[in-house]
Amino acid sequence: MSTVSTVDAAEVAGTGLAAVLWDMDGTLVDTEKLWDVALYEVAQWLGGSLSEAQRATLVGSNMESTTRFLLRTLGKPDTPELRAEIATWIRTRTAELFGDALPWRPGAREALAAVRAAGIPSALVTSTERELTELALNTIGREFFDVTVCGDEVDGRNKPDPEPYLRAARLLEVDPARCVAVEDSPPGTESAVAAGCTVLVVPNDVAVEPGPRRVFKETLVGVEPATLVELLG
Repeated sequence: MSTVSTVDAAEVAGTGLAAVLWDMDGTLVDTEKLWDVALYEVAQWLGGSLSEAQRATLVGSNMESTTRFLLRTLGKPDTPELRAEIATWIRTRTAELFGDALPWRPGAREALAAVRAAGIPSALVTSTERELTELALNTIGREFFDVTVCGDEVDGRNKPDPEPYLRAARLLEVDPARCVAVEDSPPGTESAVAAGCTVLVVPNDVAVEPGPRRVFKETLVGVEPATLVELLG
């Protein structure tokens, strides 16, 4: 595990960077590929199929949005009972897939370690529900985060609503405008921008449109605390 250099730590001390807020799926670990398996399989279970384009629209979505989209796309009645049945199916299948070690995104583990070594507060802000997030944290490491905010802990106000990132900032007792969020998806990026964060966007499966307070990099390789400080200007 890499650590931040003394020079980097000195550069970070006293800067305007209050915290780093990390998305999980597709940003830190390449779990979107595992969600692919579960979503394509549940579509078959429901007697239909998803196109790649339809699947792409679900990147960054929470469970409620996902179940409603599946029912609408597959021409099934949208009832609370069927949504609950589909959600249970997806959770069960994804938990099986999350049970093994998860593949890291390039540079993500080193970036997390560098930020932690520099003493910068960090939060995990994910649309994935708590039960599955805890499985993912077995790979990622709970020690990297001061707080975690999951998709079933925001009173239904999931990404792209700003509440997930606002909640993380409240828990850390920091100003969102002094935070850098790290994201890969359009809903997550919109959520972080709406919360007032500067966003380091590292696209994975889907493109993210340029816009205010969005800085793009191809990977997290070489991203260190000083890099994040520079994003705040």
